[in-house]
Amino acid sequence: MVVPSSFAAGVGDPPPIPAARLGSTDAPVRPLLLWVRTGVARVRLDDGPALRLGAGEGVWIPADGWAEREIVTEPGTVAFPLWPHAGSGVRGLSEPTRFDVPTGWQDWLIQLFNLQVTPFNGHGYAPEAIEELLRRPGSRPPVPVGTGRNPGPEGFASPAMPRALGARTVAEELMRDPALDLTVEQWAARVLSSARTLRRDFLADTGLTFEQWRLLCRLGAAVEFLAAGYDVDQVAARVGFASRNGLTRAFKGRFGLTPHEFGRRSAARPGAGGLTRRAAAARQTDDLIRMMRRTDTPAAPAMLPPASTPSHTNDIHVLSWMYRGSGYLDIGDRRYERERGVATWIPAEREHVTGLRENSVSLPLGNASTGDLRLTEPLQVRFSPAWDDYLMFCSVSARSGLRPDDHDPRHILGLFAEQVAARRALSVPMPTDPRARAVALECLRRIGEPGGTQPPDVGAEIHRAFRDETGMTLGRWRYAARMRIARDLLAGGAQPSAVARRTGYAHLPTFSAAFSRFHGLSPRDYQQREYEERNK
Repeated sequence: MVVPSSFAAGVGDPPPIPAARLGSTDAPVRPLLLWVRTGVARVRLDDGPALRLGAGEGVWIPADGWAEREIVTEPGTVAFPLWPHAGSGVRGLSEPTRFDVPTGWQDWLIQLFNLQVTPFNGHGYAPEAIEELLRRPGSRPPVPVGTGRNPGPEGFASPAMPRALGARTVAEELMRDPALDLTVEQWAARVLSSARTLRRDFLADTGLTFEQWRLLCRLGAAVEFLAAGYDVDQVAARVGFASRNGLTRAFKGRFGLTPHEFGRRSAARPGAGGLTRRAAAARQTDDLIRMMRRTDTPAAPAMLPPASTPSHTNDIHVLSWMYRGSGYLDIGDRRYERERGVATWIPAEREHVTGLRENSVSLPLGNASTGDLRLTEPLQVRFSPAWDDYLMFCSVSARSGLRPDDHDPRHILGLFAEQVAARRALSVPMPTDPRARAVALECLRRIGEPGGTQPPDVGAEIHRAFRDETGMTLGRWRYAARMRIARDLLAGGAQPSAVARRTGYAHLPTFSAAFSRFHGLSPRDYQQREYEERNK
């Protein structure tokens, strides 16, 4: 086994995940499966309202009839767009279908994304298993947000919320559980108010008496549960009616049709109804109960099969990251091990085989041209699990159209180089005094930030600790740390102008002069020497 010398543990916190967008011009019109690992995504089809997807939710969009598609993710969101092969999960599903992604299926879908955007063979992997997810109990037509108000049950909106603190607390409790059956006096005691005040606040803020407001709240919940497929008896119990007949009278009096008629009409119109957030929570609870009973929920594959690429050569450098398990990279007769969290630059123009062991998942993070990065041997760095979501976002941005508007494909170069350099900077002699060491780590963290080059305001005892324990003044120590980071950024292929910015220099000539004083070579001469040394 060969482990490259440029192997280090990733340090620091990942950058924030920005918002991203995918439009119709960014991807082919073919069946699309989108699922959200974390955060929130919104999907708009043609001119229809937006569909909101939260963490652990997905939607299947068939190719036919939905030419205009837009996906927008909020900051902090990791969402995977998948374009399964023809026949995977599409039989009989001609309408958009929303579904939940059980935890056991998430890594399976991440690996499916990897198999679709890399040369891995995926022998033994069965993408047609997607159909099990789409047809599992609880999958349903999507419910758009922002559908507005109309007098029918489909567009029925919850009553306005009161503004007064006590009344609003009561209203929020009833929205969470409309079946709560307390009197006004009991509610008043719970919110430290009087029954008279509570009644007055409901009427003044909503135009409804407490009893009227509670009835509308219950009817709103009933509409949601009926559209989700629950029968009338179940709905009556869930929303606080003592009997089926009580719900039927109130429902028909408000909407002009019985709950049974509305439920039957919703079932006959698959695009018109579905699960709201409240009904989704109830459905998830029901699904969990079924899962515990080992009945309805399809089991995720117990083990991800091993995978490998054929022997091939890239004309660009490729950065591949091990998210789960382990793998290897074979170049000639040498094997480079790839462990959990390790990102590996696979050099261009070198014939190689990349492999994954059983139950392992990798993802491509990006590419670099031979002009941007001089590399003849693999270069590795380890990222901590805290980086998982950000690196997944990088992978999706690199290999799909779902990316920020200002996406820069070269940013992965700097990200990788900074991880190597930040860890190596710790090889500069560090003070052992706890307070001085904390100052040293803070200096390293702030290098490159606005104002990060300014000396910290510390006491004489800190300065003394630096002199006694590192042999350098604090100012000289900071200079040495910056030059060590600059050296490793340059060795990793970063441009001198970028290195200057990342080490806190506003102007390239100032940085070049400082680097030359410390290392005896200009930044470009140092890069050239490193390149020649690697190619001897």
